[in-house]
Amino acid sequence: MKNHIKAILWKQLKDTIKNKAILIQFIMFPLMTIIMENAMNMQDMPPHFFVNLFGIMYVGMASLTSIAAIIAEEKEKNTLRVLKMCNVRAFEYLIGNAIYIIVICMIGSLIMGLTGGYTGIDLLRFMLIMFVGHICSFLLGATIGLVSKNQMVATSITVPVMMVLSFLPMLSMFNETIKKFSKFLFSEQLYLLVNHLEQIKITWETGVIMIGNIILIIAAFLIIYKKDNI
Repeated sequence: MKNHIKAILWKQLKDTIKNKAILIQFIMFPLMTIIMENAMNMQDMPPHFFVNLFGIMYVGMASLTSIAAIIAEEKEKNTLRVLKMCNVRAFEYLIGNAIYIIVICMIGSLIMGLTGGYTGIDLLRFMLIMFVGHICSFLLGATIGLVSKNQMVATSITVPVMMVLSFLPMLSMFNETIKKFSKFLFSEQLYLLVNHLEQIKITWETGVIMIGNIILIIAAFLIIYKKDNI
């Protein structure tokens, strides 16, 4: 099993260097955070504004679009069939991809946290929130990849999904109607948490919504996985 996971991990690392679209997803938001944190200094701007904002956008885009594109591409090219013929199990394939994607995303998240000046317990809390977000996005992206016949279909699904996850938390700051809807998304709850790292409090509402999101995502993945059976 370890050899299969290692093989998948190295394969995806090599493919990422060639696939500029996926590579950009990993680099874009950490780079934007560095630029905006050092270039923008507006009066009355909340502390860590760009770090927190781009951090949640990073959660909603990078891990989700990456795994969806990878699975859809390999389904389209019949690579998954080859892996099955080599006795690579589906969970080994997913674990290999999860290690690869989430580790890279967490490196990007660490760069963002350090850029924003987070240290000590605040940095640890920031990283934990980002980790939970990337796990949720990875599972959601894997579900989209499973249900997509090819990369074009995967893109058509991931674009609106990542727009909702990434931009609704930002828009909810200015619109109460949007906030009433967005509060049911894991990305919105993570955004609320990351904006109160110094006095972080997980309310019953936050706990129920987060657990509900995770259960729904896992349930959708398992249902589609059983039907598709990669």
